[in-house]
Amino acid sequence: MLNPPEEDGLLDVLIVGAGLSGIGAAAILQARCPGKRYAILEARDASGGTWDLFRYPGIRSDSDMYTLGYAFKPWLDARAIADGPSILRYIRETAREHGIDAHIRYGHKVVRAEWSSAAACWTVHADGPDGATRTVRARFLYMCSGYYSYDRAYRPEFEGEDGYRGRIVQPQFWPRDLDYSGKRVVVIGSGATAVTLVPAMAQQAAHVTMLQRSPTYVVARPSEYRFARRLQKLLPARAAYWGTRWRVILESMLLYRLARAKPDLAKQRIVEMARHQLGPGFDVATHFTPSYKVWDQRVCVVPDGDMFRAIRKGQASVVTDHIARFTERGLLLESGRELEADVVVMATGLSLSILGGAAITVDGRPFAPNEAMSYKGMMLSDLPNCVMSFGYTNASWTLKADLTAEWVCRLLKHMDRRGQQVAVVRREAGVTPAPFLSFTSGYVQRAAALLPQQGSRRPWQVYQNYLQDMMTIRYGRIADGVIRFGREGTMP
Repeated sequence: MLNPPEEDGLLDVLIVGAGLSGIGAAAILQARCPGKRYAILEARDASGGTWDLFRYPGIRSDSDMYTLGYAFKPWLDARAIADGPSILRYIRETAREHGIDAHIRYGHKVVRAEWSSAAACWTVHADGPDGATRTVRARFLYMCSGYYSYDRAYRPEFEGEDGYRGRIVQPQFWPRDLDYSGKRVVVIGSGATAVTLVPAMAQQAAHVTMLQRSPTYVVARPSEYRFARRLQKLLPARAAYWGTRWRVILESMLLYRLARAKPDLAKQRIVEMARHQLGPGFDVATHFTPSYKVWDQRVCVVPDGDMFRAIRKGQASVVTDHIARFTERGLLLESGRELEADVVVMATGLSLSILGGAAITVDGRPFAPNEAMSYKGMMLSDLPNCVMSFGYTNASWTLKADLTAEWVCRLLKHMDRRGQQVAVVRREAGVTPAPFLSFTSGYVQRAAALLPQQGSRRPWQVYQNYLQDMMTIRYGRIADGVIRFGREGTMP
C-alpha cells in the first residue's frame, strides 16, 4: 500500500489506468528508465481495465494474443483467441512479475489535470476511494485510460420499453443475477460484443436471436494456431513467441492491404467463407453481406466459427431489420414481425472518451482535445508533457501501445540528457486537418466531435500500420523540429 499521494512529492511520471496499456507502460518504463519515480492511478478497485470490467458471457479478445500480448512477455497459452479471464490473468501476472502492483493506487478516478509552465509539472486531482479529492504532482502525464467511458455505454431509447415485461441488460454492466437458461434472448447489435454473446448464450438459452440493422463482416478463425504450436516444440518459448508474433503481424498487414486495394474481391471472399460456414440454404446476402468496404469498420472474428455453428444447429438465428418499438412480449420490427424475448441484450456500442474524460487546463486555460492535432497518434498539439496510448483499429491495440511506451522512454531520456523539463508539439502551417479515425462505425461517428484531428502529412498522420509506426516511433529522431523543448518556467 503506497503512502497517500500528497506524501509522494513530485513524481517523474504519472500513468492513468491500470489496464493492458497502463501495466505495459509501467513495465517498459521500469526497464528502460529505472530511476524514474512513477505511480498509476486506477479509477476502479482492481487492475485489468476492459478485461476486468466486462463480465458478459463468452467475453474474449477479437485479436490474437500473439500480438495483443506484450512484446516483452510471451503468451504461452495454446489459444490464440483467448477468453477474458485468461487475458486478465496474463495482465495481472505481468504486474506481479514486474512489481508494478506496489505502484497502483486503486479507487482514484482522475477528474482534473492542471499544467503549470511556471512549475513545469502537472497537478492531477483524483476522487479517492473515501470520496475525498486527492492531488498528485508529476512532471509527465501518461494517459493509458483507453478510448471509451467505463461509466456509460451507448444506449438508444426505444418506444414502449416501459411496457416490456422481460429484462433489458447491457453487456458493459452485466448483472450477476441474470439467469437466461431456457429463455428466449434477443441480442441487439452486430459488432464484436454481439457475435461473442450469441454463441455463448446459445449454450443455455432456449434460443438466441441477433437483431441487426445491417450486416457486419464476420470471419471464422481457429482459436489455436497450428504453426504456433509447431514453433513452440522446436524453439525456446521467447523465440517461438517472436516467430509467431511476426508471422501474424506480416500476414495481417498483407491481408489488410489486399482488402483495401481490392475491396470487391475481399468482400466476395469473406461472404463466400460465411456461406461455406452456414450452408447453401442460408440467406447470406441479407444477413452477412455488408454494404460498406472491408475494414471501413472493424472485422469481427468468431473463433472456430462458434457463432456460425450455433446458427447451423438452430440454437441461434439472425434477423436484419429495424426496431419499431418494444411490446409487452418483445420487439416489434418495422417489417411488422414481432420477436418475442424474455431477455433483450443491448449490445449497441461504446461511448468514446478522450483523456479519460478528465477536465484539462494548460496555464489556467481549458484544453479542448477536439481542437488539437495528433502528433504520431501519441501527443496532442499544445498539450505539454502528456502522451496518450491509443492502439490500432485494424490490428491489436498493444502493438501501438508498446511502441508508444518505448517512445515515451526515449523522450524522457532525451530531455534528461539536455536538462529539459518541457516538451510540447505545435501545429504547423499548411497541415490540412483530417478525422483522427477513418472508421465508419457508429461509435466513432458519434464521437467525431470529441476526437482530436490528424494531419495530412508526417508527423501528424495516424498510421494504421505497425511497420510504418515502428520506423518512425522506434527509430525516428526525437528532436525532429516539431517537438519544442524548454526548461522549468518556460513554455516553448
